[in-house]
Amino acid sequence: MGFPLEAKTKDLWVFIETQNGKDGAARNVGLELLNPGRRLADGQGGKLVAVVIGDGCDEAVKESVAYGADKVIVLDAPVYNHYTTEAYTAAFVHLIEKDCPTSILMGASNLGRDLGPRVAARVRTGLTADCTALDLDDSGNVAWTRPAFGGNLMATILCPDHRPQIGTCRPGVFKKTEADESRTAEIVKDDYAFPAEDVRVKLLEVITDEAAEKVDLEGAEIIVSGGRGVGGPEGFEPVRALANALGGVTGASRASVDAGWIPHAHQVGQTGKTVGPKLYVACGISGAIQHLAGMSGSDTIVCVNKDADAPIFNVADFGVVGNLFEVLPVLTELVNKNKG
Repeated sequence: MGFPLEAKTKDLWVFIETQNGKDGAARNVGLELLNPGRRLADGQGGKLVAVVIGDGCDEAVKESVAYGADKVIVLDAPVYNHYTTEAYTAAFVHLIEKDCPTSILMGASNLGRDLGPRVAARVRTGLTADCTALDLDDSGNVAWTRPAFGGNLMATILCPDHRPQIGTCRPGVFKKTEADESRTAEIVKDDYAFPAEDVRVKLLEVITDEAAEKVDLEGAEIIVSGGRGVGGPEGFEPVRALANALGGVTGASRASVDAGWIPHAHQVGQTGKTVGPKLYVACGISGAIQHLAGMSGSDTIVCVNKDADAPIFNVADFGVVGNLFEVLPVLTELVNKNKG
Protein backbone atom coordinates (compact mmCIF):
# COMPACT_ATOMS: atom_id res chain seq x y z
CA MET A 1 0.00 0.00 0.00
CA GLY A 2 1.28 3.45 -0.86
CA PHE A 3 1.95 6.19 1.64
CA PRO A 4 0.77 8.59 2.88
CA LEU A 5 -2.60 7.04 3.64
CA GLU A 6 -6.08 8.46 3.35
CA ALA A 7 -8.54 7.95 6.18
CA LYS A 8 -11.10 5.23 5.44
CA THR A 9 -13.32 6.24 8.36
CA LYS A 10 -13.94 9.21 10.62
CA ASP A 11 -13.19 7.02 13.63
CA LEU A 12 -10.82 8.00 16.42
CA TRP A 13 -8.63 5.27 17.91
CA VAL A 14 -7.29 5.15 21.45
CA PHE A 15 -4.43 2.76 22.17
CA ILE A 16 -5.08 0.82 25.38
CA GLU A 17 -1.90 -0.36 27.07
CA THR A 18 -2.25 -3.65 28.93
CA GLN A 19 -0.65 -4.96 32.09
CA ASN A 20 0.42 -8.32 30.73
CA GLY A 21 0.94 -10.79 33.54
CA LYS A 22 -1.57 -8.88 35.72
CA ASP A 23 -4.82 -10.39 34.45
CA GLY A 24 -4.41 -8.42 31.21
CA ALA A 25 -5.96 -5.32 32.76
CA ALA A 26 -5.72 -1.93 31.07
CA ARG A 27 -3.32 0.73 32.24
CA ASN A 28 -4.93 3.95 33.39
CA VAL A 29 -3.52 6.17 30.66
CA GLY A 30 -5.50 4.50 27.88
CA LEU A 31 -8.73 4.56 29.86
CA GLU A 32 -8.16 8.24 30.63
CA LEU A 33 -7.86 9.02 26.93
CA LEU A 34 -11.24 7.48 26.20
CA ASN A 35 -12.71 10.57 27.92
CA PRO A 36 -11.41 13.27 25.51
CA GLY A 37 -11.55 10.67 22.75
CA ARG A 38 -15.33 10.52 23.16
CA ARG A 39 -15.66 14.27 22.60
CA LEU A 40 -13.30 14.31 19.62
CA ALA A 41 -14.87 11.26 17.97
CA ASP A 42 -18.33 12.80 18.27
CA GLY A 43 -17.02 16.06 16.84
CA GLN A 44 -15.47 14.26 13.88
CA GLY A 45 -18.61 12.20 13.28
CA GLY A 46 -16.99 8.82 13.86
CA LYS A 47 -16.79 6.00 16.39
CA LEU A 48 -14.58 5.88 19.45
CA VAL A 49 -12.43 2.79 18.91
CA ALA A 50 -10.15 1.19 21.51
CA VAL A 51 -7.13 -0.73 20.19
CA VAL A 52 -5.96 -3.45 22.58
CA ILE A 53 -2.71 -5.32 21.93
CA GLY A 54 -1.44 -7.90 24.40
CA ASP A 55 -1.49 -11.49 25.60
CA GLY A 56 -4.54 -12.59 27.55
CA CYS A 57 -6.10 -9.13 27.55
CA ASP A 58 -9.81 -9.91 28.00
CA GLU A 59 -9.98 -7.68 31.07
CA ALA A 60 -8.61 -4.70 29.12
CA VAL A 61 -11.28 -5.25 26.47
CA LYS A 62 -14.04 -5.24 29.10
CA GLU A 63 -12.64 -2.08 30.70
CA SER A 64 -12.41 -0.33 27.32
CA VAL A 65 -16.10 -0.94 26.73
CA ALA A 66 -17.05 0.11 30.26
CA TYR A 67 -15.14 3.39 29.89
CA GLY A 68 -16.81 4.39 26.64
CA ALA A 69 -15.46 2.62 23.54
CA ASP A 70 -17.99 2.02 20.74
CA LYS A 71 -15.75 -0.64 19.21
CA VAL A 72 -12.68 -2.58 20.34
CA ILE A 73 -10.04 -3.95 17.98
CA VAL A 74 -8.10 -6.75 19.67
CA LEU A 75 -4.75 -8.32 18.84
CA ASP A 76 -4.16 -11.09 21.39
CA ALA A 77 -1.14 -13.37 20.93
CA PRO A 78 1.83 -14.65 22.99
CA VAL A 79 4.26 -12.55 20.93
CA TYR A 80 2.67 -9.44 22.47
CA ASN A 81 3.12 -10.63 26.08
CA HIS A 82 5.91 -8.10 26.62
CA TYR A 83 6.24 -4.89 24.67
CA THR A 84 8.76 -4.87 21.84
CA THR A 85 9.04 -2.03 19.35
CA GLU A 86 9.13 -4.32 16.31
CA ALA A 87 6.11 -6.47 17.14
CA TYR A 88 3.83 -3.69 18.37
CA THR A 89 4.76 -1.34 15.52
CA ALA A 90 4.11 -3.99 12.90
CA ALA A 91 0.81 -4.87 14.56
CA PHE A 92 -0.37 -1.27 14.75
CA VAL A 93 0.66 -0.48 11.17
CA HIS A 94 -1.17 -3.63 10.02
CA LEU A 95 -4.37 -2.36 11.64
CA ILE A 96 -3.97 1.14 10.20
CA GLU A 97 -3.44 -0.19 6.68
CA LYS A 98 -6.61 -2.26 6.96
CA ASP A 99 -8.89 0.49 8.24
CA CYS A 100 -7.11 3.85 8.52
CA PRO A 101 -8.81 6.11 11.09
CA THR A 102 -8.70 9.88 11.05
CA SER A 103 -6.99 10.22 14.46
CA ILE A 104 -5.09 8.14 17.03
CA LEU A 105 -4.46 8.92 20.71
CA MET A 106 -1.69 7.23 22.69
CA GLY A 107 -0.40 7.76 26.19
CA ALA A 108 2.88 9.63 26.61
CA SER A 109 4.14 6.74 28.73
CA ASN A 110 7.48 5.04 28.20
CA LEU A 111 5.70 2.62 25.87
CA GLY A 112 3.71 5.26 23.99
CA ARG A 113 6.71 7.53 23.54
CA ASP A 114 8.51 4.64 21.83
CA LEU A 115 5.60 3.27 19.79
CA GLY A 116 3.98 6.52 18.62
CA PRO A 117 6.94 7.98 16.68
CA ARG A 118 7.76 4.61 15.10
CA VAL A 119 4.18 4.12 13.88
CA ALA A 120 3.96 7.71 12.61
CA ALA A 121 7.22 7.36 10.67
CA ARG A 122 6.14 4.02 9.21
CA VAL A 123 2.87 5.40 7.80
CA ARG A 124 4.43 8.78 6.92
CA THR A 125 2.28 11.04 9.02
CA GLY A 126 2.96 13.54 11.80
CA LEU A 127 2.96 13.06 15.54
CA THR A 128 2.49 15.63 18.30
CA ALA A 129 4.10 14.48 21.54
CA ASP A 130 3.31 15.13 25.21
CA CYS A 131 -0.03 16.86 24.67
CA THR A 132 -1.79 18.44 27.63
CA ALA A 133 -4.97 19.61 25.84
CA LEU A 134 -7.02 18.44 22.85
CA ASP A 135 -9.63 20.20 20.73
CA LEU A 136 -10.97 20.36 17.16
CA ASP A 137 -10.58 23.20 14.68
CA ASP A 138 -13.33 24.33 12.30
CA SER A 139 -12.24 21.75 9.70
CA GLY A 140 -12.36 18.83 12.10
CA ASN A 141 -8.59 18.57 12.55
CA VAL A 142 -7.38 17.75 16.03
CA ALA A 143 -5.77 20.77 17.69
CA TRP A 144 -2.95 19.28 19.74
CA THR A 145 -1.65 21.56 22.53
CA ARG A 146 1.68 20.88 24.19
CA PRO A 147 4.44 22.76 26.06
CA ALA A 148 7.12 24.22 23.79
CA PHE A 149 10.46 26.03 24.16
CA GLY A 150 11.31 24.33 27.43
CA GLY A 151 7.78 24.72 28.72
CA ASN A 152 7.84 28.50 28.52
CA LEU A 153 4.80 28.63 26.26
CA MET A 154 2.04 26.36 24.98
CA ALA A 155 1.90 25.53 21.25
CA THR A 156 -1.15 24.26 19.35
CA ILE A 157 -0.27 22.04 16.39
CA LEU A 158 -2.40 20.88 13.46
CA CYS A 159 -1.86 18.02 11.00
CA PRO A 160 -4.26 18.96 8.17
CA ASP A 161 -2.78 17.03 5.25
CA HIS A 162 -1.86 13.53 6.43
CA ARG A 163 -3.85 10.74 8.04
CA PRO A 164 -4.03 9.40 10.58
CA GLN A 165 -3.34 12.31 12.91
CA ILE A 166 -1.38 10.91 15.87
CA GLY A 167 -0.61 12.38 19.26
CA THR A 168 0.63 11.20 22.65
CA CYS A 169 -0.96 12.64 25.78
CA ARG A 170 0.49 12.78 29.25
CA PRO A 171 -0.86 10.39 31.88
CA GLY A 172 -2.97 12.11 34.50
CA VAL A 173 -3.96 15.09 32.34
CA PHE A 174 -7.43 13.73 31.61
CA LYS A 175 -9.82 12.14 34.08
CA LYS A 176 -11.40 8.74 33.54
CA THR A 177 -15.16 8.78 33.20
CA GLU A 178 -17.27 6.63 35.50
CA ALA A 179 -17.22 3.02 34.33
CA ASP A 180 -20.53 1.66 33.04
CA GLU A 181 -20.42 -2.13 33.21
CA SER A 182 -23.73 -2.38 31.34
CA ARG A 183 -22.32 -0.94 28.11
CA THR A 184 -21.86 -3.11 25.03
CA ALA A 185 -19.63 -2.58 22.01
CA GLU A 186 -18.52 -4.25 18.80
CA ILE A 187 -15.49 -6.50 19.39
CA VAL A 188 -13.25 -7.16 16.39
CA LYS A 189 -10.49 -9.76 16.86
CA ASP A 190 -7.62 -9.63 14.39
CA ASP A 191 -5.42 -12.70 13.98
CA TYR A 192 -2.22 -10.89 12.92
CA ALA A 193 0.71 -12.21 14.94
CA PHE A 194 4.19 -10.82 14.36
CA PRO A 195 6.64 -13.73 13.81
CA ALA A 196 8.29 -14.41 17.17
CA GLU A 197 11.56 -15.37 15.45
CA ASP A 198 11.78 -11.86 13.96
CA VAL A 199 11.81 -10.15 17.36
CA ARG A 200 15.43 -9.10 17.75
CA VAL A 201 15.18 -7.81 21.32
CA LYS A 202 14.24 -10.26 24.07
CA LEU A 203 13.16 -9.40 27.61
CA LEU A 204 15.37 -11.39 29.96
CA GLU A 205 14.45 -10.00 33.35
CA VAL A 206 12.24 -7.38 34.96
CA ILE A 207 13.95 -5.46 37.76
CA THR A 208 11.47 -3.55 39.90
CA ASP A 209 12.40 -0.27 41.54
CA GLU A 210 10.59 -0.86 44.82
CA ALA A 211 10.97 2.76 45.93
CA ALA A 212 9.42 4.06 42.71
CA GLU A 213 6.63 1.45 42.92
CA LYS A 214 5.54 2.92 46.26
CA VAL A 215 5.24 6.46 44.86
CA ASP A 216 1.96 6.40 42.94
CA LEU A 217 1.70 10.07 42.05
CA GLU A 218 -0.58 9.50 39.06
CA GLY A 219 -3.10 7.53 41.11
CA ALA A 220 -2.98 9.68 44.24
CA GLU A 221 -6.00 11.72 45.28
CA ILE A 222 -3.93 13.97 47.58
CA ILE A 223 -0.38 15.18 46.91
CA VAL A 224 1.74 17.45 49.09
CA SER A 225 4.81 18.69 47.20
CA GLY A 226 7.96 20.50 48.27
CA GLY A 227 10.16 22.76 46.17
CA ARG A 228 13.33 24.77 46.40
CA GLY A 229 11.87 26.57 49.41
CA VAL A 230 12.24 23.53 51.67
CA GLY A 231 15.97 24.27 51.70
CA GLY A 232 17.32 20.72 51.79
CA PRO A 233 16.52 17.03 52.36
CA GLU A 234 15.48 17.66 55.96
CA GLY A 235 13.05 20.31 54.73
CA PHE A 236 10.82 17.55 53.36
CA GLU A 237 10.04 16.29 56.87
CA PRO A 238 7.10 18.70 57.45
CA VAL A 239 5.96 18.07 53.86
CA ARG A 240 5.87 14.31 54.45
CA ALA A 241 4.18 14.81 57.82
CA LEU A 242 1.32 16.76 56.21
CA ALA A 243 1.05 14.24 53.36
CA ASN A 244 0.82 11.37 55.86
CA ALA A 245 -1.77 13.20 57.96
CA LEU A 246 -3.92 13.76 54.86
CA GLY A 247 -3.44 10.20 53.64
CA GLY A 248 -1.63 11.48 50.55
CA VAL A 249 1.64 11.12 48.68
CA THR A 250 4.75 13.31 48.80
CA GLY A 251 5.64 15.10 45.57
CA ALA A 252 8.45 17.43 44.58
CA SER A 253 9.51 20.05 42.07
CA ARG A 254 12.35 19.54 39.61
CA ALA A 255 14.59 21.95 41.53
CA SER A 256 14.44 19.84 44.69
CA VAL A 257 14.98 16.61 42.73
CA ASP A 258 17.94 18.06 40.80
CA ALA A 259 19.46 19.19 44.10
CA GLY A 260 19.37 15.57 45.27
CA TRP A 261 17.00 16.24 48.16
CA ILE A 262 14.43 13.63 47.10
CA PRO A 263 14.31 10.81 44.47
CA HIS A 264 13.06 11.47 40.93
CA ALA A 265 10.08 9.14 41.51
CA HIS A 266 8.47 12.02 43.45
CA GLN A 267 8.89 14.65 40.72
CA VAL A 268 5.83 16.47 39.40
CA GLY A 269 6.04 18.57 36.24
CA GLN A 270 7.02 18.57 32.60
CA THR A 271 9.98 16.23 33.13
CA GLY A 272 8.28 14.30 35.93
CA LYS A 273 4.74 13.02 36.40
CA THR A 274 1.60 14.82 35.28
CA VAL A 275 -0.97 14.56 38.04
CA GLY A 276 -4.58 15.52 38.64
CA PRO A 277 -5.42 14.79 42.29
CA LYS A 278 -8.42 16.07 44.20
CA LEU A 279 -6.07 18.12 46.39
CA TYR A 280 -2.58 19.42 45.54
CA VAL A 281 -0.60 21.29 48.21
CA ALA A 282 2.48 23.14 46.90
CA CYS A 283 4.99 24.05 49.62
CA GLY A 284 7.90 26.34 48.81
CA ILE A 285 7.22 25.99 45.08
CA SER A 286 7.38 29.21 43.07
CA GLY A 287 5.21 27.95 40.21
CA ALA A 288 7.46 27.76 37.15
CA ILE A 289 5.48 26.85 34.04
CA GLN A 290 7.29 23.50 33.83
CA HIS A 291 5.82 22.56 37.21
CA LEU A 292 2.40 24.03 36.49
CA ALA A 293 2.15 21.91 33.34
CA GLY A 294 2.24 18.84 35.55
CA MET A 295 -0.29 19.77 38.23
CA SER A 296 -2.62 22.53 37.02
CA GLY A 297 -5.33 19.94 36.33
CA SER A 298 -5.76 19.28 40.08
CA ASP A 299 -9.27 19.82 41.43
CA THR A 300 -8.13 22.03 44.32
CA ILE A 301 -4.70 23.67 44.63
CA VAL A 302 -3.37 25.05 47.91
CA CYS A 303 0.00 26.80 48.12
CA VAL A 304 2.24 27.89 50.97
CA ASN A 305 4.96 30.37 50.00
CA LYS A 306 6.60 33.32 51.72
CA ASP A 307 6.80 35.23 48.41
CA ALA A 308 3.39 36.80 47.85
CA ASP A 309 4.29 37.48 44.20
CA ALA A 310 5.15 33.85 43.38
CA PRO A 311 3.37 32.65 40.19
CA ILE A 312 1.93 29.66 42.05
CA PHE A 313 -0.66 32.01 43.62
CA ASN A 314 -2.09 32.67 40.14
CA VAL A 315 -3.32 29.06 39.83
CA ALA A 316 -4.00 28.31 43.50
CA ASP A 317 -7.54 28.12 44.87
CA PHE A 318 -6.23 28.87 48.35
CA GLY A 319 -2.91 30.43 49.28
CA VAL A 320 -0.98 31.09 52.48
CA VAL A 321 1.76 33.72 52.48
CA GLY A 322 4.14 32.49 55.14
CA ASN A 323 7.09 30.35 56.13
CA LEU A 324 6.29 26.73 55.33
CA PHE A 325 8.20 25.56 58.42
CA GLU A 326 5.77 27.55 60.56
CA VAL A 327 2.62 26.90 58.55
CA LEU A 328 2.86 23.16 57.77
CA PRO A 329 3.18 21.94 61.39
CA VAL A 330 0.05 23.93 62.29
CA LEU A 331 -1.85 22.48 59.32
CA THR A 332 -0.69 18.98 60.20
CA GLU A 333 -1.77 19.43 63.81
CA LEU A 334 -5.21 20.64 62.72
CA VAL A 335 -5.64 17.70 60.33
CA ASN A 336 -4.65 15.17 62.98
CA LYS A 337 -6.89 16.84 65.56
CA ASN A 338 -9.91 16.73 63.25
CA LYS A 339 -9.18 13.12 62.33
CA GLY A 340 -9.19 12.22 66.02
